Amino acid sequence: MPDALPLAELVSIRDAGFDEYWLQDQIVENPAALRLGDLEAIATEKQQSSGGRLDILLKNQEDDSMYEVEVMLGETDESHIIRTIEYWDNEKRKWPQRQHVAILVAEHINRRFFNVIHLLSYSIPIVAIQASLLVLNGTKSLFFTKILDTYEEIEDTDPSLDDRKYTRDDWAKKAKWTLETADTLLKMTETTLDQPALNYVKAYIAITVSNNNYMSLQKRTQPKSLLAFRMTPLLQDEVAALLDSKNMSYIRKPKSFRIIVDKDMVEQNSELITSLAHFIKKSWTS
Repeated sequence: MPDALPLAELVSIRDAGFDEYWLQDQIVENPAALRLGDLEAIATEKQQSSGGRLDILLKNQEDDSMYEVEVMLGETDESHIIRTIEYWDNEKRKWPQRQHVAILVAEHINRRFFNVIHLLSYSIPIVAIQASLLVLNGTKSLFFTKILDTYEEIEDTDPSLDDRKYTRDDWAKKAKWTLETADTLLKMTETTLDQPALNYVKAYIAITVSNNNYMSLQKRTQPKSLLAFRMTPLLQDEVAALLDSKNMSYIRKPKSFRIIVDKDMVEQNSELITSLAHFIKKSWTS
């Protein structure tokens, strides 16, 4: 019979002699502890135009996405939820071309406010993370658990919402490098997909099959672009394993993947791109 494992004790962060500033410092020194990807802190106690200060502003350098983090100890209350959303909205208005996510890091989220955040998360990208301080054999350990992340981005834009028709020439002026990457992807996947074509809209260039967006490319700082593609949950583990085997960095969403690419990267990974195209096709047709 195996020996019983020692049990860690959950203790209050404040009772252990720490405060919210200490918790902020822990996150700033090691943003990866939040398990939200390869992030870095770019600001703390950031003054807001509406008053107040944003606890932490994090950024993902690969896709320029930004994370507005509000930190609190003890029980969650209305004011922290409101501030989290308010500061997220302030930063989103400053940087409208970037993806923004509101992050509430709290020690305790009771059922009432969990339900409130859950309802909000269907229309606002808000993530709730629980911070726990554990003590084992006299050693303290800080642990973060993501307890709510249900927001899903709208993948497609209804052309009827934008009267202007975007063309290849528009994208040649806007982001020639993204257009070149799209051309390379199209050529590389045309033997796998069924008559793929490029579709030009304001926010992205899509590779479409029968008017369905199989892949999309959004411009990033030259020469990079953000490749996004839908993937059924049944195939996600296989796709993740494939990308891991190629040491490829990616962002995994509930129903999609995102990868930072450029033309050279696509050309140098033709076998990977072909395999991804097979998975994408299967995801749409299964």
